[in-house]
Amino acid sequence: MLETPISILATNDACHTRIQALLREKKIVMINMMSGPGAGKTSLLEKLLISLKQKINVGVIEGDLYTAEDAKRLERIAIPVVQINTQGACHLDAFMIEKALEQLPIDELDMIIIENVGNLVCPAEFKIGEHFKMMLSSVTEGNDKPKKYPLMFEVSDAIILSKMDLLPYVPFDALAFRKDIEAIHPGVKLFEVSTLAEKGLIELEAWFLNKLEELRCKEG
Repeated sequence: MLETPISILATNDACHTRIQALLREKKIVMINMMSGPGAGKTSLLEKLLISLKQKINVGVIEGDLYTAEDAKRLERIAIPVVQINTQGACHLDAFMIEKALEQLPIDELDMIIIENVGNLVCPAEFKIGEHFKMMLSSVTEGNDKPKKYPLMFEVSDAIILSKMDLLPYVPFDALAFRKDIEAIHPGVKLFEVSTLAEKGLIELEAWFLNKLEELRCKEG
């Protein structure tokens, strides 16, 4: 018998709940970072993690279709990284994350960042044990992404507009982008970031640290 989409999501959600119970026990916050291909997740993480690891113990779960290139880049920062290859699947699911957690030193970690597979559709639909979802959209992708992929923007707890250093050189209407986001997800936090120029990274790092503190205060 083939599983219906509803039953697949229900099974996945049960695993999501198990993961959250484990993370609650370990006092770990987990953040699911999503974007389309090439939006700059890995480059941003490289910069962010160099600073974050001086303040907290952080690990990464790296999702990709086939390669381990992004994980190798992050391993150079000397943090624990687990690679998941989905073999063509367009998103990570909770079962993949549950297995990956077995390979991380979770007794030593404060935070886990998941770099999801580059896709603006499927990752938004699956809960994978995270406490917060964050998505990147780059100026090179165009300002129409909120209208084309509204669910991704609706479910995200924070949004990063990346590659801001390229704004003068591409046809991107920043005002329209902001207005469309506000219509879809009123009040959502928007960070405007340039990894290359290292702009907006301090504010972004503060958001990550605040989410850790917020979760620990909430759960005692």
